[in-house]
Amino acid sequence: DTDLYVWMGHSSVFLQLDGKRFLFDPVLTSELPVSLFMKPFKGADLYTPADIPPVDYLVITHDHWDHLDYGTVRDLRTRVGEVICGLGMGEDFEFWGYRPEQIHEMVWDDSLALTSGLTIHCLTSRHFSGRLFSRNKTLWASYLIDGSKRLFVSGDGGYGARFVEFGKRFPNIDLAFMENGQYSEQWRYNHLLPHKLVQAIDELAPRRVMSYHNSKFALAPHPWHEPLDSLSHNAEGKPWELLTPRIGEVVYLDSTQTFEKWWRALTPDAPCPKGE
Repeated sequence: DTDLYVWMGHSSVFLQLDGKRFLFDPVLTSELPVSLFMKPFKGADLYTPADIPPVDYLVITHDHWDHLDYGTVRDLRTRVGEVICGLGMGEDFEFWGYRPEQIHEMVWDDSLALTSGLTIHCLTSRHFSGRLFSRNKTLWASYLIDGSKRLFVSGDGGYGARFVEFGKRFPNIDLAFMENGQYSEQWRYNHLLPHKLVQAIDELAPRRVMSYHNSKFALAPHPWHEPLDSLSHNAEGKPWELLTPRIGEVVYLDSTQTFEKWWRALTPDAPCPKGE
């Protein structure tokens, strides 16, 4: 019954809120093409699908390989209650063995009542989608869960006026999971650059911020430690609190916890290739 979350690396998050379990963008296997293009750093691949308990809601922000992993969702099929995803992804889940009645495809500004007092909102994002040779056939999104607490999940997406709009539409956000990492100037319209991330957080005005989309894969040419170093530095003096748990560390939403700057003691030597 405790409200908590566990970051499993990159954008994979296990969340308990109001007695319900959510799993966001789980990438927990090393099957192709993940093993070919996205080799995780040693120590960042601790979780497998077998570690995940039954979840009420599997939530997918978009269909890129680092957010929608066939091996993971296949192995979790018997432990997932319902799937929440953008328009167009439902046919993938059906093909992979999920029942149509389990799947909720959403478009921007859709809302779905999960239980009395618990609603998920599908919100806009500035990104793209595609697997193999298919591009932009499915919808990408961010989400806001509105229950006893308000939680924002950014997914991937570049900066835009949407953060001001979200802050006005959903005041008093308790926690925002914000994309931080795997960026470059060439992708500035599709991913948040460090200075734009801080601006987006200020406009969203959450009480606490969790940095994710970092530390598991090398998908961009920036140094491994840069995303957390930059945001940690820029969080000083801000009205919002930055949370920096290690992968696997339990964060209790009703408690105050102190986190170490653990990334400064690590020096992964994996290459940082260019490309999405």
